[in-house]
Amino acid sequence: MKYVKTESGQQAFKARSPLFSSRQRTAFIMFDGNKSVAQVVAAAAGLGLTQEDVDYMVGHGFLVPAAGESVLALAKAEQAAAQDVVAKSFQTHSAQDRYKEAKPLATKLTATLGLRGFRLNLAVESAGGFDELLALLPKIKDAVGAAACAELERTLTQ
Repeated sequence: MKYVKTESGQQAFKARSPLFSSRQRTAFIMFDGNKSVAQVVAAAAGLGLTQEDVDYMVGHGFLVPAAGESVLALAKAEQAAAQDVVAKSFQTHSAQDRYKEAKPLATKLTATLGLRGFRLNLAVESAGGFDELLALLPKIKDAVGAAACAELERTLTQ
């Protein structure tokens, strides 16, 4: 499969969007519609680029199939890749990875509480690891509500 950059992808790249990791930024440059995904992944393998990184960029609309690529093949590949990425992400997410994803979510939630959530916000910001943040989950859930806390809970518990 060959991909080309989208306008939104180029804008995010130019704006140094946090949606791009450094290895994804490097690989993004290589997608010109002439190189296949396998060629780009092989060229950037030393940086740690994986198929999941490419799927991430496609999923965020930064890359689209080059002209002449089969739309049906793309749809099947994207569906299989998405299912695989979701399955792998929950299997291979270490506690540290989940902590890195969950801490900004928890901080954002508790920051909206104002003065009544000041101590909880301090506790979240001082949480030094996954276990400490997980221990704060019930307090955060009580303070902001189950609906607002759903994404944080999913990140920490799955």
